[in-house]
Amino acid sequence: MLNRYPLWKYLMVVFAILISALYALPNIYGEDPAIQITGARGASVDMSTLDAVTKTLDEKSLSSKSIALENGSIFVRFNDTDTQISARDIVSEALGKDIIVALNLAPSTPDWLESIGAAPMKLGLDLRGGVHFLMEVDMDAAMVKLIEQQEEAFRAELREEKIRYRAIRKQGKEAVEVILRDAEQLAQAKQVLSSKHADMSFVDSEANGSFSLTATFLETRLAEVRNYAVEQNITILRNRVNELGVAEPLVQRQGASRIVVELPGVQDTARAKEILGATATLEFREVDDKADLAAAASGRAPAGSEIKTDRDGRPVVLKKRIILGGESITDASSSNDEYGRPQVNISLDSEGGSKMSAFSKKNVGKLMATVFAEYKDSGRKNAEGKVILSKHEEVINQATIQTALGRNFRITGIDSPAEAHNLALLLRAGALIAPISIVEERTIGPSMGQQNIDMGIQACIWGMVAVMLFTLIYYRTFGLIANMALMANLVLIIGVMSMIPGATMTLPGIAGIVLTVGMAVDANVLIFERIREELREGRNPQQAIHQGYSNALSTIADANITTLITAIILFAVGTGAIKGFAVTLSIGILTSMFTAIIGTRAVVNLMYGGKRIKKLSI
Repeated sequence: MLNRYPLWKYLMVVFAILISALYALPNIYGEDPAIQITGARGASVDMSTLDAVTKTLDEKSLSSKSIALENGSIFVRFNDTDTQISARDIVSEALGKDIIVALNLAPSTPDWLESIGAAPMKLGLDLRGGVHFLMEVDMDAAMVKLIEQQEEAFRAELREEKIRYRAIRKQGKEAVEVILRDAEQLAQAKQVLSSKHADMSFVDSEANGSFSLTATFLETRLAEVRNYAVEQNITILRNRVNELGVAEPLVQRQGASRIVVELPGVQDTARAKEILGATATLEFREVDDKADLAAAASGRAPAGSEIKTDRDGRPVVLKKRIILGGESITDASSSNDEYGRPQVNISLDSEGGSKMSAFSKKNVGKLMATVFAEYKDSGRKNAEGKVILSKHEEVINQATIQTALGRNFRITGIDSPAEAHNLALLLRAGALIAPISIVEERTIGPSMGQQNIDMGIQACIWGMVAVMLFTLIYYRTFGLIANMALMANLVLIIGVMSMIPGATMTLPGIAGIVLTVGMAVDANVLIFERIREELREGRNPQQAIHQGYSNALSTIADANITTLITAIILFAVGTGAIKGFAVTLSIGILTSMFTAIIGTRAVVNLMYGGKRIKKLSI
């Protein structure tokens, strides 16, 4: 019998609309300005921290909507952004540097919706929600690292040529000084080093029987290093943002030494702040087991060694020479060992694997230490007002080399699974070439974002009203069915966008929704005109409905598939707002085809299928 659907098709249409409506529902509840409080390096906060936050807010007479401890983080919700920002500054100062306090926008979704995984759409920075970071690269630290690498290179090259030297040390911020024994060795050293380092100028001198060779980097080389530090840090920050799973991020250079990072729709801003700002890396060093620990405890270390401390504050004497650095790490993952303790599994590149293999073969039975190094805000600023970063190092692991190591091995001695996960993420994304500090942090909106949202919603409403009035007047009952399909299409788009974890709604995305509304009506117009044409040719109403839908299907499919291909290309080659438009357009095309073809057909079949009809209201 014509125009009858099996029961499962009706149930499918109803199920799709109900599920979409359920997951679209959180979008009407909005968000609260909030601060998120977490422990540094992935550590959790507890009830004592919650009590301290409550006490601090009460002392400053700052009222909050709610304070809750959720999944190892404290969320404090406020009524307005002014109170939110004031609370962030006060709580951050009260809790100290071991606690991260970040601005956030907390969804007001009811618990029963959260229990099924329903959450509002992530909104782009041009609407509301998301965080803006302005970061500055510490060029002085980049220069220090360059000088240290050059000192090590000079030592290796002079040893290789069997040229004896008294000392190699840093001279100022951009030069290395080599102290030699006599004029002959001075001439040999200058010849060897100048032939291998064309990017440096060499000046020899003699004073009071001391022979020295000063190597200074050329300005072109310094400019290259500064530019490389910023560009490489941008690449690494992009990798870290990708690890965070943020949709449509913006990471770009601003000026000579600053980087702008915008994270639209991000929820866990505290973790984002920690991961982006962290400069953690690992160094593998040989333990000087012949050193006198008692002397080390009093601050005296043998020549060629230096004193570090482990996590319990005990001194550890390490050789200054670094066996391997974080730049050789190609992959890292966190797991648990056979005793359930957290560990990080390390994979090295070919060069790093060769270095580790060569060192471990020669030093079986000796201790090797893993040093965790990171830069932190010292709380001080220099004369230019820039934040001064201080380097913190601690020995997290000492292990006896049992056999020759290869490109893959593991490190233990990590406090918690959360810290192991964060450390693996940082190492996997890459160690920053130079430390960076967050000089500005802000949430975008709500004023401008809310204005964009209001204008976008108004465009959607007025566009739909105009289209619905036209279809209702021109196609009567069938126009009413098309209008129902339009409403269902909008619910489907919002529901699907809310269900996709990486989807972010932007202002161009709203334009994509408005466009798909018009395309959905276009499909219905094609179908309805085909039905009218069949009626004019003398078909009965049931045949006209069947033929109208059948004949229009190929035309609708061709038009929508070509548009979908264009949207996919836009998503593949576009960035930022273009991707946002492509995502909503693609989803809108698929949902509009579903509602215009299957949805309206289901309603028409329910109204007219299997009945004797003399006339259609179309």
